[in-house]
Amino acid sequence: LGRAPAAPRPLRAPLRLSPGCRAAPGRFAYKLLHDLFANYSSALRPVEDTDRALNVTLKVTLAQIIDMDERNQVLTSYLWVRQTWLDAHLTWDKDEYGGIDSIRIPSSSVWRPDIILYNNADEHFGGSMETNVVLRSDGHITWDSPAITKSSCKVDVSYFPFDGQQCRLTFGSWTYNGNQIDLRNQLDSGDLTDFVENVEWEVLGMPATRNVITYGCCSEPYPDVTYTLLLRRRASFYIFNLLLPCIMVSFLAPLGFYLPADSGEKVSLGVTVLLALTVFQLLVAESMPPSESVPLIGKYYIATMTMITASTALTIFIMNVHHCGPGARPVPPWARRLILRHMARLCCVYEVGESCKSPQRAPGGRAAAGDARAAGESPGEGQGGTEVRGCPWDHCLCHHDALLRNVGYIAGCFRRHRANQRRTGEWKKVAKVMDRFFMWVFFLMVFLMSVLVLGNAA
Repeated sequence: LGRAPAAPRPLRAPLRLSPGCRAAPGRFAYKLLHDLFANYSSALRPVEDTDRALNVTLKVTLAQIIDMDERNQVLTSYLWVRQTWLDAHLTWDKDEYGGIDSIRIPSSSVWRPDIILYNNADEHFGGSMETNVVLRSDGHITWDSPAITKSSCKVDVSYFPFDGQQCRLTFGSWTYNGNQIDLRNQLDSGDLTDFVENVEWEVLGMPATRNVITYGCCSEPYPDVTYTLLLRRRASFYIFNLLLPCIMVSFLAPLGFYLPADSGEKVSLGVTVLLALTVFQLLVAESMPPSESVPLIGKYYIATMTMITASTALTIFIMNVHHCGPGARPVPPWARRLILRHMARLCCVYEVGESCKSPQRAPGGRAAAGDARAAGESPGEGQGGTEVRGCPWDHCLCHHDALLRNVGYIAGCFRRHRANQRRTGEWKKVAKVMDRFFMWVFFLMVFLMSVLVLGNAA
């Protein structure tokens, strides 16, 4: 209550700008806008001489690749399109308007060239956004507008998933010919400085070319600027999800020959592998356009499915050979010599107690004859009814006719049974040798097809 009042603070002097730093009053901008558009029409081409062409410069910046639809052959991209031209009716002396050198006004207020994307594939045919234009005192107008475009692109999937595409973006005027608008590209290629990397496609370049074309409808030339987008697919996703599973499944097919014939799963394995490859083939066909060019991975699938079909058919044939019954014919001499001797050594197919390096016993040879004789002949047989040593003639019952016939019959049945077993064993060995031989042949085929696919991709 007894405190003395505080001393008043000194007032700050108002901030004053020098004449060189003073901003132009707003009334100059309104006056400039009123004077410029008092007698201006945005419907006419802004040139002083109507016989001269108006130069329009085009610059395209690729910001992002949104989608690449291979099946419908449509590329969706996000572009920044810059158009620059000179409007002879929109010039002023900046000293008369407080030093204003440029203004931003709606693009609908000025004349604009009708530059469109010729190969547009959008059903709504949407154009650029209605952004402002930058108007300078010398009459130069710069119009920057972002656009999401859908352009038609001829897709070549011959080397899918190791393919590259060339998609063209052609810009040109729809109504003005070359005598009225001279369209030129500002740079020799599209601007990629602000490009957002795509996870599936790698951009190798975007060269720009200017073309002058005379269409059949009109005699005047029509210039256009074509940007060729060079794309290369990143194949890692397809390698790990489509190619490697197919290769691993393909190596299962030759193993069907290694299965024992009595397991009953040889044909089932081949059919299962064939169905698995059919599923992969359908996955590839759903994303590819229905064209005459078959993708590289599709060719690999077809070749592998053909190989598995052939292996399944051979498996059925070999199983028929394996299950030859006792009534089958003996193995022909050429098959015994070629398959049981040479191919068995080549494929390391041997019986129990043998090895690949030791010579095999010849079927029906001396050892087999000795075994048959030892197992099939009874004591005293084949001696023409001579007397057995140590057995008196009067007291030996071995020489009775009925007993001799019975023993001969039993010995003959046993010999026939051994012969049938030997014949059946030979056919089983023929089937086993053929199984091993075709297993290595198909392993080699799968390996060569995989190498060819990777070689063509490289």
